[in-house]
Amino acid sequence: MLRRLLASTAAVIFLVTAGWVTARETEAPASDAAPSHTGHNAHSGHAYTFTAEQSAAIIAQAAAPVRGSEFRADCFSSHRQGDDPIVFPGQAGRSHIHEFYGNHTAGASSTLQSLAAGTTNCTPTVDLSSYWTPTLYKNGAPVAPERVTVYYQGITDHTRAVSHPRGLRYVVGNALATSPDQNPAARWSCVGRPESSREFINCPPGTKLENYLDFPTCWDGKNLDSANHRDHMAYAVGQTCPASHPVVVPRLELLITWPVNGGGLTLAGTRNGVNVTDQPGYTFHGDFFNAWDDAELKRRVANCIVAGYICGTDGNPVQQ
Repeated sequence: MLRRLLASTAAVIFLVTAGWVTARETEAPASDAAPSHTGHNAHSGHAYTFTAEQSAAIIAQAAAPVRGSEFRADCFSSHRQGDDPIVFPGQAGRSHIHEFYGNHTAGASSTLQSLAAGTTNCTPTVDLSSYWTPTLYKNGAPVAPERVTVYYQGITDHTRAVSHPRGLRYVVGNALATSPDQNPAARWSCVGRPESSREFINCPPGTKLENYLDFPTCWDGKNLDSANHRDHMAYAVGQTCPASHPVVVPRLELLITWPVNGGGLTLAGTRNGVNVTDQPGYTFHGDFFNAWDDAELKRRVANCIVAGYICGTDGNPVQQ
């Protein structure tokens, strides 16, 4: 709970100090079927420019108090490779380098069926989903996180929440951001300290680097994916999902901790169509491909999110 309270405090500081900018989408319109991506500069699935209203909604959601309505999965890094099953399906090595968490089989050709047949390093093992983010580098060397906590939280109208449908997949963040104000979904901090920033934080000795990445809570109720891998999802404004995305789902929050402090930090990413390993902290982003056991996920949403309990990895309440 202490880390959750510090996170909420950090998000409030972040809300007060962050600057918002009116912007526009830079991607192709959504469609029911996600297209394949080809060509040297086909990285639009990694990019998204948030409007001022969207930025405000994301930051306010991050600052929302812990409501005693959540469950979690504890995962670890499983492998590292230049694949992205959502943005570049079937194109092995096409993406910049990602760190994959959870499902051991995740790769460019992953499908719901392949993930469901795989294995995981997450607890509980009924979460066969794949989560991935760009690899972190310290002085040019890749660093694997020491742990990844995936929170599923009742942030938006939790009594109406339903489970994510199997096969739902989407992307958050802005890998092609050119300034911190273009990526409100991710924030960096140091373990045990309240300060946070969209840029890398130089954590002092004795602490560790961490990142909170917040996912949207509203689904259109129809599509498991969309052309830009985002338009089928939306962030709530306060407790209200937009009419275009009326279905409330738990908020995913990835809390990723790396065993590093100090400077010399960069991210894998893409610049001018070329995959690189020296991108700044404000380009952090993440992907989610849901492959939970459906009955177990529904049980957790009903018993933890809707009922208003904090649950452990077993999906049973630990406190009200």
